[in-house]
Amino acid sequence: MRLLLASQSPRRQELLAKLGYPIEIVKNKVDEHVSPDVPADRVAEHLARRKALAGYPVAHLADDEVLVTADTVVVLGGRVLGKPASHEEASAMLHSLSGRSHEVYTGVGLTTRHESCHSFTEKTTVHFRPLEDKEIEYYIDHYRPYDKAGAYGIQEWIGMVGVSRIEGCYYNVMGLPVARLFEELKLLMSKS
Repeated sequence: MRLLLASQSPRRQELLAKLGYPIEIVKNKVDEHVSPDVPADRVAEHLARRKALAGYPVAHLADDEVLVTADTVVVLGGRVLGKPASHEEASAMLHSLSGRSHEVYTGVGLTTRHESCHSFTEKTTVHFRPLEDKEIEYYIDHYRPYDKAGAYGIQEWIGMVGVSRIEGCYYNVMGLPVARLFEELKLLMSKS
């Protein structure tokens, strides 16, 4: 099986490569604005499906290829925290996460030549200890988390010092629930 990953995320590329399948990165740019009618816990899967439908032409997929699309969102109190556009927005997000728990949802879409997009969502609950202002400023200044939902990467400094515990898949918080993805790929291939 060969995987085509429609994502520019270096974290997703690294995680998918570690599963041992040959992978190729394909371009895929879609509008990521979502209607407020979509429930917060369904936003990531909604976007993963949209990326699958707007991405690589299914007719170009070989019989042994799977198009993988994904999106990750951070949800705090029912509100989706996207990628921060500025230092101020990143700071506000991290202050809102400080001392609280939130959910991270990753939606994944798997598309083959013979099957339209099969999708699923994985949820992980992340608990942050209270963060000091200087810790938040240090993290933003040194790690510039503007490409990360919720303004943080669990694999970076803030995750090491700020996350007190998680419930669920660690890799899901990084952007790809690899254990679940592996099982879903096995199921998909057993059907073909």
